[in-house]
Amino acid sequence: MRFTSERRLDDGVVERGFTLGEVPGILWTPGSASAPAPLILLGHPGGLHRMYPRLVARARHTVAEGFAAATIELPGSGDRPRLAAVDEARADLQRALAAGAPVDGEIVDRLVLPLVEKAVPEWRAALDALLALPGIGGPVGYAGGVIAIGVRLAVVEPRISAAVLFAGSYVPRSMFEEARQVTIPLLVLLQWDDEGNDRQMALDLFDAFGSREKTLHANMGGHTGVPGFEGDDGSRFFARHLR
Repeated sequence: MRFTSERRLDDGVVERGFTLGEVPGILWTPGSASAPAPLILLGHPGGLHRMYPRLVARARHTVAEGFAAATIELPGSGDRPRLAAVDEARADLQRALAAGAPVDGEIVDRLVLPLVEKAVPEWRAALDALLALPGIGGPVGYAGGVIAIGVRLAVVEPRISAAVLFAGSYVPRSMFEEARQVTIPLLVLLQWDDEGNDRQMALDLFDAFGSREKTLHANMGGHTGVPGFEGDDGSRFFARHLR
């Protein structure tokens, strides 16, 4: 891990940009701490520059609750090399939605599975590097982002102790078997009127999760209309499971 920038935000949060190989990321930590802070990994749908205003707001809230927060760029997004097959699948998805046609499972597989296969090892490598830094310790939580990536991470990464997942992206059917293997505590957020998400599939995925403790918060509104109070609920959820 190589740090490329550092600045202190007006609330005292220290923000550091970094690269891990070809993967850029951002780390936010408290300005001062007496003990290593638990870590929350902030998932997102891609494009660190585009997503930055929302990410930094989430990070500030997270750090204010006593955690460190970090994120990395998704494969094929932002300044990273494009993934031609994923871009083609995304275009096919947009054409289907514009035509009011059903979204074929084959399109979802081509869009999501390559991201999962590439992003999950990158998240795990980032976690190795982040937990080696002074001032950061376990346990670790994962919040938001492409839900299929969160599912895979919850299955394969034993250092992740709890997750807040956003049911706002398509899920390949093959991921449902993986969902049954998830055992960590989960809080799942669902926007009931999300026009770009299959509501019934999101409900079926929640039902498939094998976790003994799982909670679904369903709110009215579209994809970007998650109520602000869900941030507080997420903080309380992580406070119960990461401290």
